[in-house]
Amino acid sequence: MYMREGKGREGKGDVAGGDYGYEGFFRFAEAPDYRNGEECPAKGHKGYVSSCDPSLVHIAMTLDSEYLRGSIAAVHSILRHSSCPENVFFHFIAAEFDPASPRVLTQLVRSTFPSLNFKVYIFREDTVINLISSSIRSALENPLNYARNYLGDILDPCVERVIYIDSDLVVVDDIRKLWNITLTESRVIGAPEYCHAVFEKYFTDEFWSDSVLPRVFDSRKPCYFNTGVMVMDLVRWRKGNYRRKIENWMELQRRRRIYELGSLPPFLLVFAGNVEAIDHRWNQHGLGGDNVKGSCRPLHPGPVSLLHWSGKGKPWSRLDARKPCPVDHLWEPYDLYKPHRNHRLNHQQMLLSASSSTLVGYSNYFI
Repeated sequence: MYMREGKGREGKGDVAGGDYGYEGFFRFAEAPDYRNGEECPAKGHKGYVSSCDPSLVHIAMTLDSEYLRGSIAAVHSILRHSSCPENVFFHFIAAEFDPASPRVLTQLVRSTFPSLNFKVYIFREDTVINLISSSIRSALENPLNYARNYLGDILDPCVERVIYIDSDLVVVDDIRKLWNITLTESRVIGAPEYCHAVFEKYFTDEFWSDSVLPRVFDSRKPCYFNTGVMVMDLVRWRKGNYRRKIENWMELQRRRRIYELGSLPPFLLVFAGNVEAIDHRWNQHGLGGDNVKGSCRPLHPGPVSLLHWSGKGKPWSRLDARKPCPVDHLWEPYDLYKPHRNHRLNHQQMLLSASSSTLVGYSNYFI
């Protein structure tokens, strides 16, 4: 088993075990109650939403105390811009041994989003701990980073498609647009590709100098893609046993140093060159700077649907340190963390009411 699923009324987000002393960890303001428009698909019985409901948009993300503030902001941004927020179902994967227990995290989510449809699953670290190798940044070694490898096992079999997202991003467009993207032919995942990136740098000299290993790419043209935003066909994933294919590369990495960057390279080895290319607007990544310094970076030119602070620097940390990058102020309106919130309200109102013409390069940021 790869997880111990939380019990309780589905859609209400209960898990068993733990305690309720969650306010000692974080305090969040309650989000507005976002409701469906008349054009939205009908849901099941009032007050109960099954994860098997075919009208749902499924989103999976991890949930832990270190990135909780980012997760809350990500959920808030999705609901705020969704045309049918009541048809969005969140699957949260929580760490087994997090300082805040899964029950604590569940209570925090429920108190912040009282009407949210969600389930919390407990990810057993022993599933993957013996497969993880050291990385260039310790945060990349967190077992929860590898939970995406096991979504086909963790989520209910009736969940046939899911959008996986990282916790350090905000969505500024209708998530259903991303959900409706077609995965053509037999492709298992969809993500923005970056074929101009130097693909060779993601693997070591030992990998490229081997007489056999580089042949994995012989029949495809590999391009870099960021695993922080993926549309995943779980039917094809399960049928093709892609979890095991990723684990095979992780096992080889334990014996031979063939890459440096944590959970990303195994995905590249399995999928690069066989990814459904999605518009770059759905992952404006790298806003957290590089993996060492976390320096400021601007947005890439063009329209924006999703802002992603991949890299070392996180917007909440830089804002709290009063050393924000300009793009961090685009994350700030979705932050529901309570301390100093009054100080931020005027700035948030300014951001959310600004016209697109006042934000150079962010023309499609606001809906």
